[in-house]
Amino acid sequence: MLTNNQSTSANIWQTSATACAALNGWLFDQGSLTQRLTQLCTGQFNVQLLNEGWQTLKHDECQALGISNNSCGWVREVFLCDDQQPWVFARSVASQAELVAADFDISQLGTRSLGELLFSQQAFSRGAMYICQIPCTQLPVAAQQQATQTTHVWARRSCFQKHKLGILVAEVFLPKLWQDTGHVAFNTL
Repeated sequence: MLTNNQSTSANIWQTSATACAALNGWLFDQGSLTQRLTQLCTGQFNVQLLNEGWQTLKHDECQALGISNNSCGWVREVFLCDDQQPWVFARSVASQAELVAADFDISQLGTRSLGELLFSQQAFSRGAMYICQIPCTQLPVAAQQQATQTTHVWARRSCFQKHKLGILVAEVFLPKLWQDTGHVAFNTL
């Protein structure tokens, strides 16, 4: 979630709901975010690939996946968009050792939604949903540019599990999503 040279304590991610029921409906929705966004798009839903490749995973990501600190993993960062307008920044990570052991090639997704794959594979189960507010300054530059009028953004993450393979998916809700869906007040909660 955070840029490579920044870190955060894992305790900012929590399972407690906010005081806003409508916002909780987004943050704790157990369904496919890809499917929900697709239904809301006024244009065509698409995935913009920002970055992907092998990296050293962040401390809180390793902790969430239950793997050793400084483990190498596959990192994929994308925007989920209505046409070309980014609505959500998503960062997905998985341990290299577990991907190899599971013979699961996440590198071939291209502009296909990872959520589409995870929700179509019956063997994946979703763990608990964690939420937090992230300072915009801790997002990658491309995501910061989509949140220039706000200081914090809402995010959620959960781990999808298939046997020993865990894929941690973090989704950051960008201000334009709330504006376009009539929830602009979520930007100030």
